[in-house]
Amino acid sequence: MPKRLRLLLAALLALSALARPALAHPHVWVVVKCEVVWTPDGRIGAVKHRWSFDEAYSSYAVQGLDANNDGVYSPEELADLAKVNTESLSEYGFFTVVKADGKRQDFAAPVDYGLEHADGKLVLHFTLPLKEPAVAKRTLILDVYDPTFFVDFSYAEGDDAVTLTAAPKGCAIQLSRPKKPDQAKQPALTEDYFANANMGLQFASKVIIACP
Repeated sequence: MPKRLRLLLAALLALSALARPALAHPHVWVVVKCEVVWTPDGRIGAVKHRWSFDEAYSSYAVQGLDANNDGVYSPEELADLAKVNTESLSEYGFFTVVKADGKRQDFAAPVDYGLEHADGKLVLHFTLPLKEPAVAKRTLILDVYDPTFFVDFSYAEGDDAVTLTAAPKGCAIQLSRPKKPDQAKQPALTEDYFANANMGLQFASKVIIACP
């Protein structure tokens, strides 16, 4: 199987639609950091993502990519994987929802993307520009989640999980972290249940940014 297809995150996601009912869910875990960037004229211009994948997925994804066999996966060796993964995320809306004063925003093509590998984990970073910079006079809502809960997105611990760049003075961040389901106590739940119940949204961390 070609390297570019074998290692594609989107291919893993597609498997969720074909999989038979299973007891374990989700299958990929991602720790998220986000930076919301304002334009010089005070509009929301982009979201910068930094996603750290779990060790199991990372180990699978880098198979065959150490071209010089030095035991290190360099950004250059991971460049093709970063390009394919990032561009293919558009099919899933980049797992990102931005609402300015309740209005959902569209995204342009991602830029400044790349992959790093450290401590056994892949880290994908990319900038997601809004198609049209937006004004949020009341609130800006940022959700990062997979509706099927095949991928579990969770914000990193600490105060730097969500940061603001060039934001108006006085903006405040509220980050809620819902409790995730305990699979050991709910062994009857299947893939179909998670997909139909939109579990990804129910267990998604929510970011609300309010500016004066």
